[in-house]
Amino acid sequence: METKDIIRELRTKRGLSQEELAERIFVTRQAVSRWETGETLPNTEALKLLSGLFDVSINTLLGSPHQLICQCCGMPLEDCNISKEPDGLFNEEYCKWCYADGEYTLDIWKRYAEIGGREKLEEFKQQLINEFNTLLHIEGLPKVENLNVLSGEFINMEYTLPSGERVKFLDDKQTYLGSQLECESGGRCVGIAANMDFLLVSTYEENGENPELVIYKKR
Repeated sequence: METKDIIRELRTKRGLSQEELAERIFVTRQAVSRWETGETLPNTEALKLLSGLFDVSINTLLGSPHQLICQCCGMPLEDCNISKEPDGLFNEEYCKWCYADGEYTLDIWKRYAEIGGREKLEEFKQQLINEFNTLLHIEGLPKVENLNVLSGEFINMEYTLPSGERVKFLDDKQTYLGSQLECESGGRCVGIAANMDFLLVSTYEENGENPELVIYKKR
């Protein structure tokens, strides 16, 4: 559906006239009419107000042009599981189980509390990014530009060592800083993970199939 149809449908489901909707979000009735005919689109502030009024994400209001994924655990996001900020607005980067009321809910905050909270954690993330990009010297490793908070259960793969032993290096119940990268040569993907103690790089096929450990380095 297009934005014009979505707004009209949400308005009529609420039993609101164009004038009543306009009053709720501080615009003119003519503005609402232009949205519903497709002549114009709501601006950013209007989209936020419509999102709050109808309890749907801005992505939904725009016709769901993007497949939203939780940047913490990787869960596909829909309106029913998107997190919200303390003011009630949707945060379309995280699911409601990983982020709520302005804070991450996973143990990452407890784990890194000693380094000074969110601001220091962002500094630490940048330090790890620099270490991945400058210290490991792995041929073909794409440049690391961002790290997300990831659940150990989501990224804890089992690798086969040269001895034939199969091992996991992470803890399902902990959270880590990491990301998935595409290989520069195509084909397999590169996954990275880190915490205060180590840097890990691995490659794998789609859906984490056939993982291979590239490096596990103590910091």
